[in-house]
Amino acid sequence: MEWKEMDRKSKGLLVTLLLLTPVTAFYLMQLIMGTKFVDIKLMAVLANGLWLAGVYWLLCALTGYPVISSLVVHLLSGVWGMANYFVNSFRGTPILPWDMAAVGTAMAVSGSYKISLTRGMYVALAVLLVAVILLRKKLTWGRFRPTGKTVMLRLAGGVAGVSLMFIFAQPMVLERIGVGAYTWQQMVGYCTDGAVSAFFDNTKYMKVEQPANATIDHVQYVLDQVVRKDGDSLTVHVDGEAPTQTTQGEKYNVVAIMNESWADYEEYGNVTFSQPVMDYIQSLDNAIFGHAYSSVFGGGTSACEFEFLTGHSMAFLPSGSIPYQQFLSDDTESMASLLGDLGYRTLAFHPGEPTSWGRNKAYPKLGFEEMKFRSDMNVPQMEEHAYLSDYSDFQQIIWEFENKQEGEPLFLFNVTYQNHGGYEEADYPTEVTVNGYEGQFPKAEQYLTLANKTDEYFKALVEYFSTYDEPTIIVMFGDHQPWLEEEFQTLAYGVAQGDMTMEQYMDKYKVPFVIWSNRPLDTEDAPQVTSLNFLGQYVLKYAGVDGGLYRDFLWDVQEKLPVLTFVGYMDTQGNAYSHWETNEYTKLIEDYQCLQYDKIFGISQVT
Repeated sequence: MEWKEMDRKSKGLLVTLLLLTPVTAFYLMQLIMGTKFVDIKLMAVLANGLWLAGVYWLLCALTGYPVISSLVVHLLSGVWGMANYFVNSFRGTPILPWDMAAVGTAMAVSGSYKISLTRGMYVALAVLLVAVILLRKKLTWGRFRPTGKTVMLRLAGGVAGVSLMFIFAQPMVLERIGVGAYTWQQMVGYCTDGAVSAFFDNTKYMKVEQPANATIDHVQYVLDQVVRKDGDSLTVHVDGEAPTQTTQGEKYNVVAIMNESWADYEEYGNVTFSQPVMDYIQSLDNAIFGHAYSSVFGGGTSACEFEFLTGHSMAFLPSGSIPYQQFLSDDTESMASLLGDLGYRTLAFHPGEPTSWGRNKAYPKLGFEEMKFRSDMNVPQMEEHAYLSDYSDFQQIIWEFENKQEGEPLFLFNVTYQNHGGYEEADYPTEVTVNGYEGQFPKAEQYLTLANKTDEYFKALVEYFSTYDEPTIIVMFGDHQPWLEEEFQTLAYGVAQGDMTMEQYMDKYKVPFVIWSNRPLDTEDAPQVTSLNFLGQYVLKYAGVDGGLYRDFLWDVQEKLPVLTFVGYMDTQGNAYSHWETNEYTKLIEDYQCLQYDKIFGISQVT
């Protein structure tokens, strides 16, 4: 339809749609995410609105139907807002650019989650329905094929649309107008700065910038200051030598189990259950039980694997990033490569899909010479709430030791699946309830029932290795806390998240660990509190392995900062600090970041 052919009312509608559609679509998107409109920055409305204007104008140019295009833009904006809301609910962060590489992993576990629409979503759906009703007679208003007189106008609209989409997807532009992502609290940025602009601003973190102090000279300087460890379990060696094992006699087999969503809510002292969920593990003799701090909450399992195996910290990588898929372009030193150099057979086992988090490509780069996934298992496969049970998982570990070559040391790294999120299976029998709140927290009670089974199944594993001939050390730890009812978490923590101190906020990221051996274990300097990037240090120590200069540097860091995560860090007195602070520990942390950057991205050949 030509402009000259339109009546005044139609012209007014067209102009209104062209100008208001981007704004209303933006607010619809934010409403669905639960954003308070008063929290939205004015420049966020401009930046997000102009990008959405680009989408709308491009659709109008391509289709010639402005009303249908307007409804499509609103629908897409609503879907984007809804997707971010649910992803944040399940794992604690909204959708991030690097999640595009993990779509397969998300699809593999999505069936275990149930989606409930919020009030904001119902309001948004009602608004869309009313809009369709009011505009129903105008839905086909327009013309798909442009006439000779409208070709240039629609071409100009398409060029303008593409230009706006390109310009306002550039982090540099967003930074200039004060709109972008909050790397420490992504959902806050998505709410205040807009779910479109915050997403695109995160693309600048797809590549990790080299720290200012990351030079060959500074790397060498830091390593020159490292205090070499010397004692019963560690020996001095010159830089460049292979790692050594100093335990007298046979080498220890090492079994490391990262137990999915394993948490210890009883530790906070604010809630009790109908039965303790880890009483066997806490009663073990010749064992170390403590708590480690993770860098993620509710999801992001592979980041925890990365921290434990490498000693690196997510504190120096982008929020929500996936090191396995983003940063392991070459072979990366890990516990697997260290132990492999000592003659260990190295095996990674996860009872899921090989492509989840890109493990099938990451494990070989970390030094694992063998991998096994669910399709490779040799034992009967039992399930708990749609995932492989820890019982079958642990039986596979036993099978590996029953069938390995005698005298050959084995490092077996296992990631479990039983306690994975999605605690809403209707027919799953609840065995553990929350005292005083029976039946009020069905997700929490289903999770606690699963965690109690982990305790039971771990007993069978310990009993097997108690009579195993070869010296073996086992560590089991959680990757992150599960996402349960907010009311239950507030009850367990003793405080709502909005009222938490820094120490209390970091406690959301605390998970249990246990280290046990079938040989006497020196528990004199045993850790009670650590973080996942440091936990592997203790395992190597108890196995009698000297990991080299970099891991000796990590010991030096631990002596001052026993906890260092993406969320923050803690000193030996238990004081918690944000990474935004500058204090006496800043230089030490910067040196850690420098060495880690060198280890991952290689600014020097220092090893």
